[in-house]
Amino acid sequence: MTKPRGPYAKTSAKRRQIIDAALAAYAEAGSRKVSVRDIAQRVGMTDAGVLHHFGGREALLTAVLAARDEAAAERYGALEERSAEENLSILAANASTPGLVKLFVDLAAAAAEPEHPAHDYFGDRYDRHRRQLAVQLAGAARAVGPNAEGPDAAAVGSGAVGTEGPDAEGAGTEARERAAWAARILIAAADGLQLQWLLDPRIDMADDIRRLADALLDRPAGRPEDRPVS
Repeated sequence: MTKPRGPYAKTSAKRRQIIDAALAAYAEAGSRKVSVRDIAQRVGMTDAGVLHHFGGREALLTAVLAARDEAAAERYGALEERSAEENLSILAANASTPGLVKLFVDLAAAAAEPEHPAHDYFGDRYDRHRRQLAVQLAGAARAVGPNAEGPDAAAVGSGAVGTEGPDAEGAGTEARERAAWAARILIAAADGLQLQWLLDPRIDMADDIRRLADALLDRPAGRPEDRPVS
């Protein structure tokens, strides 16, 4: 891909500088609110100058969250390549940046409005995470296999392995549907836990999601297999 040149390169570099400054501001903020002025002062610009590069405050904040996703991908690997434990590590690491957690929670709620600048970002993000998590869950359930307890775990875990015909196809469809359902539940739980954690930092978000994944897979808690999370 051709790199931007001339004024376009300067604009791209300035946007990157602003986003990096905003990431740092939110990462260091704790429970304190971050203003556009806080970000502008870090890059030696006016509030209007900062917003000019993004078209508005909400678009700037959306870019900040997208940059946080990029940073996680650089550290832990792309979403499609990450293990369940790496996803849990990301959730645990969020506890060190409450300002960014609050930004995510606040913007996710606001983005429910179709006109919001973050609407497409969150829609795409949830879609990708649901699909990838469902794949991880289906694989983890198959690993449970005949050692699982309960009929639901057996249905999801085995997918009627070793059988052929309509029964096998039906069991496979049921397994995929259950994995997709479990993925939605885990992502919803992760989002809700982040809100609860902001109110009560004693909550261990990663451990709660790990235990929920075990319960959804009918797997005894504490087993060493990878546990998918959002």
